[in-house]
Amino acid sequence: MWVYARGYTTAVGTNPGAAVALALDDAQAIPSKSRGMTISVIVCAHNEARYLPACLHSLLAQTRIPDDILVVNNASTDATRAVAVAIPGVRVVDEPRKGLVVAREAGRNAAVGELLVYLDADCRAPLNWLERIERHFERDRSLLALSGPYRFYDWDWFGRTLIRAYDFTLAPATQFLVTRVLRIGTIFYGGNFAVRQEALAAIGGFDTSIEFHGEDTNLGRRLFATGKVAFCYDCYLYTSARRYVAMGKGAVFRLYVRNFTSELLHHRPKDTTHVDVRI
Repeated sequence: MWVYARGYTTAVGTNPGAAVALALDDAQAIPSKSRGMTISVIVCAHNEARYLPACLHSLLAQTRIPDDILVVNNASTDATRAVAVAIPGVRVVDEPRKGLVVAREAGRNAAVGELLVYLDADCRAPLNWLERIERHFERDRSLLALSGPYRFYDWDWFGRTLIRAYDFTLAPATQFLVTRVLRIGTIFYGGNFAVRQEALAAIGGFDTSIEFHGEDTNLGRRLFATGKVAFCYDCYLYTSARRYVAMGKGAVFRLYVRNFTSELLHHRPKDTTHVDVRI
């Protein structure tokens, strides 16, 4: 069983498929307030039956409940669709063409919210994650989109330490360089971002010609060219380190760096294939 409380995720047990989200009475939540915009939360899922329940229950436990929770069942051959349908309050859209960016675009077209929030199926949201996102957009009407960092719930201590060190050293320096000095884009994480529906529509939605890697940097770059895009450290998500575990830390770091750099400099990711990691 997975328990969500005090603004973070605590794991009790080891089976994400049996996930239950509990919003405890003593959770240190941000007080709720009247809703100024409608929010659709979109989860793109290809063969994610094992991880999806924990993700969806963490959304249902939010201090600011989404107006619309949408799962894009992307050519799954496992029980992904059945898992999503079984959870009350979740809509399912079937996208038979396999591809993350194709699934993101299907989610955009089916969503009803003014604010579109995307997270990956292996993510778990802290209790006040969505309320913090909404607060940023309500306070700054010029904000078009934002992204937030990851924290890992299933990685070794060394990996978690590396990422936290990156978050407070290399990431801010990189963000300053690309946004303030070069003005060519922004750090933008595809598994944790929010965008105004009208802003996304204005740039033509997602670039579905991109195979997988670099699609988030592409989106951030295109949004950044039209208005304000922020990276908000308080809007973090918990996610799985399964890609790092399967491929190795060095290989994944190099993969992300070369596609981030290629997309910002050449407006195209370097890699045109990816490895499906489902562990």
